Amino acid sequence: MSIAKPALLVAMLFCLSTAQAEEFITLEPITVTANKIEENEQEVSSSLTVFSGDTVDELKMEGIYDVSSFTPNFTIIESGGPGTNTPSIRGMSADLHTGTTAVGLYVDGVPVLGGIGYEQVLIDVERIEILKGPQGTLYGKGAEAGIVNIITRAPDNDMLLPVSVELGVDGKFKAAGTISGPIVRDTFYGSLSLLHDQKDGWVEDTSGDTVDDLEQNYVAAKLRFTPTDDLDLTLSGTYFKYDNGQPHMNLSESGAMMYGLPAPQDRVTSPSFDGYDKSSTTSLALKAKYRISDTMQLTSVTAYRYHSMDSDIDYDFSEPEFLHYRIKNENKRLSEELRVSSMETPVKWIVGIYADTDKFSDDYAASSMIPEQSATVDDAVNEGNSWSAFAHVDIPFGDFSVLGGIRYDYQEREFDQPSFGISHEEEWSEFSPKIGIEYRISEEMMTYATVSKSYLSGGFNAYAMEPQYVSFDEEKLWSYEIGIKNTFLDNRLILNAAAFYMDITDAQVYEQVSPVIPHTTNAAEVTSKGFEIEAMYVPVQGLTLETGFGYVDATFEQFSDILGDYKGNKKPFAPEYTFNFGATYRSSSGLYCGANIVGTGKMYIDKANELEQDAFELVNAKIGYETDNFDVYLYGKNIFDKKYDRPYTGDVWVVYSRPAEYGATLTYRF
Repeated sequence: MSIAKPALLVAMLFCLSTAQAEEFITLEPITVTANKIEENEQEVSSSLTVFSGDTVDELKMEGIYDVSSFTPNFTIIESGGPGTNTPSIRGMSADLHTGTTAVGLYVDGVPVLGGIGYEQVLIDVERIEILKGPQGTLYGKGAEAGIVNIITRAPDNDMLLPVSVELGVDGKFKAAGTISGPIVRDTFYGSLSLLHDQKDGWVEDTSGDTVDDLEQNYVAAKLRFTPTDDLDLTLSGTYFKYDNGQPHMNLSESGAMMYGLPAPQDRVTSPSFDGYDKSSTTSLALKAKYRISDTMQLTSVTAYRYHSMDSDIDYDFSEPEFLHYRIKNENKRLSEELRVSSMETPVKWIVGIYADTDKFSDDYAASSMIPEQSATVDDAVNEGNSWSAFAHVDIPFGDFSVLGGIRYDYQEREFDQPSFGISHEEEWSEFSPKIGIEYRISEEMMTYATVSKSYLSGGFNAYAMEPQYVSFDEEKLWSYEIGIKNTFLDNRLILNAAAFYMDITDAQVYEQVSPVIPHTTNAAEVTSKGFEIEAMYVPVQGLTLETGFGYVDATFEQFSDILGDYKGNKKPFAPEYTFNFGATYRSSSGLYCGANIVGTGKMYIDKANELEQDAFELVNAKIGYETDNFDVYLYGKNIFDKKYDRPYTGDVWVVYSRPAEYGATLTYRF
C-alpha cells in the first residue's frame, strides 16, 4: 500500500500534464426516462444527476454507496453490512426499521421501497438517473425525497462479450463478464451477466484473522423480443447472493462500559462465534412497450422481487453472551404498472395506474445472559396491498411551459406478531399534486419553478406494547423548488443549479415513549432548505472536469419527548454539505487517467445532536491504457486511508469506515 499510493499520484501528474489544446469536442446530453417518458436531461424540470454506463465504469461505481458519493445531497447511511442501507436525499430519510424508504430505488422498473435489500450490483449499466426532491406524482410511496433509477443495457443486434478480472490488496478478487447479442437477428436478443466479488474485511479478531470478510455473487439475464417495429418485450431476471461475515462494527467505549467490558481496540473484536450474513435477492420483470400510434405509447411493467435475510451475528463482539442476534426474514413484492404516454409531441403527457401486494415475514431470536435483552419473535407478518392512479402533463406556450400532475395512493396493511399478541390493521390514502412552470430563456438556457407534495408511507412498530404506539401515519411534505439548466461554450460546458425549501409535517421520528422503549411516531415538524450545483466542462480535447456541491439545513421546528425538547436541532442523517470534484483525461494514444475527491459535511446521528460523524474527504484515482480490444487500469479508492467512523444506535456501537483499497483491472472485449 505504501508503494501503490505514491505510484498512483506520480502517474496521475504525468498523465494530466500531457493534456494538450486540440480540436474541441462537445458534451452530448443524455436521453433519460426519469419522468417515465424520453427527455433530454437538460429539459427535465427537476434537479437531476445522470451517469452514463461509461461514467459508472470510469468512477468505479460498484454499488449504491458509490453512486451517492458523486451525487450532491445524496447520502447512504450504512448499517455495518451490505444490503441494509438507509438512503437520504436533501436531509430526508426513513428509519431502517420502518420497512419503507424516503428514496425509491428502481432497477429496470423493479421497485425497491425499503431499506432492507436496498442495493444493486452495477454491471452492464446503460445509465443511472437520480431525481432529487419529491417524486410522489409519478412514483408515489417511497419517493418522498427522490428516486434512483437504474437502467441496464437492452440486448440488440450488437454482439458484445466483455470480460474483466480485478485483483487488489486485502484479498480483493473480482471477475465479471457479459455476453449480449442477437439470437434471431432483428427479432430476438439475449444477454447474460455474471459477477463474483470477494474481499477480506477490515475488522480483526484477537488472533489477527478478519471477521467481516465479504463475498457476493450475481447473475442477470435478459430476453428481448421485437416481432414488429411497434412492439418491444423484455423479460429480465437477477439473482444476488451475499456470503459475508460479521458486520464492520464494534462496541463503542460507552457500549463496552455498559456491559462492563474494557474499552475496545480500534478495528479489533473478539466475537464468541463466526457470525454470518447469507442474504439474497431475486427479481423478475416483464416490460412491454407498444406503439399505439405515431404519437402514443403503451407501457406495462410487471415485477416480482424476493429478498431473504439469513444472519447470525454476535452484536456484543466479545466472548460473553451479552447480545447475539439470529435473524431470518423474507420480503416479497409483486407489482404492476400500466401507463400510456405521448411520443414526439409538443405536449408531453402520461397517465397510468399502479398496484402491488407485498408481504414481510420476520423471525428472530435475541439471546443474552441479561434477561431483559432476550427476546424471541416467530412468524411476525407485515403485509398489504396498494393501488394508485396518476397523470402528468407538460404544455408549451411559446417559450413558456406549464406542467402539472396528480396521483392518488391507497394502502391497506395488516400486522400480526403472535409472540407479543399484536394484530392490527390500517388504511392510508394520499393525494400527491405537482404544478410548475418552465421558461426557456434561450436555446441553451432553461429555468423552472415547481411546487409539489409527497409523503412517506405509514407503518407499524414491531415491538409496541401499548395500542396507541402500534402504528404510525404518513409523513407529509410540501416542496418548493427553483432551478436553472445551462449549456455554454458550444456545448462544452453544462452548468445546472437548483434551490429548494421543504415543509414536513407529521414527521416520523424515533420518539422515546418511556425510559427504555423507543417507537417511530408522528411527533415532529421539520423544515429542510438548501441547494445543489453541478457542472461539467471540456476545456481541451480528451480532458473532462466535473464537479457538484449540495447544501442542506434540515431542522426540527417542533419535536419533544420525555427526554427533552429538540426544537432547533438538526435532523439526524442530514449532512450539512456534500461535494465532488474530478478530472478525467483520455489521450488519442490510449492513455487514461482520472482522479476525484468526494466529501461529506458534519452529520448528526441523534435527535439531541450529541452524537455526530465528523466531516471527511476521500481521494480516488485511476490510471490505465485503453485499446479497441482491451483496457488495463491501476486504481486506488480512499488512497489516503481516511477514517470516518460513525456512531450507531445511540452511542452503543460504532460502524467502521471503509479503508484504502488498491488494485488492478483488466478488461478484454472478444
